[in-house]
Amino acid sequence: MGRYDNINIQNKIGKGLVYYSQLLPYIEPSDSDILIITEEEDRLDILANQFYGDPNLWWVIALYNNLTDIDLKLEAGLQLRMPNRSSVVTRLF
Repeated sequence: MGRYDNINIQNKIGKGLVYYSQLLPYIEPSDSDILIITEEEDRLDILANQFYGDPNLWWVIALYNNLTDIDLKLEAGLQLRMPNRSSVVTRLF
């Protein structure tokens, strides 16, 4: 299941498909979050696959860590807070 699977889409006559916004879930910080320090070759998609079993959930890590200049490749030495898997799965699916 991807993050676009549950977006409301309607076919408006004369306008084609209209996609409605979807609010991103808020994941509450938890004592079970894991703190990591990024290494030279770390990328958001690789970390998402490692922690959540799905590289498409890279945006969860970006959102949770307020990363606004999003590039999948991360600089080394960046401290990231990784929400625990159960809170991610519960809030998204």
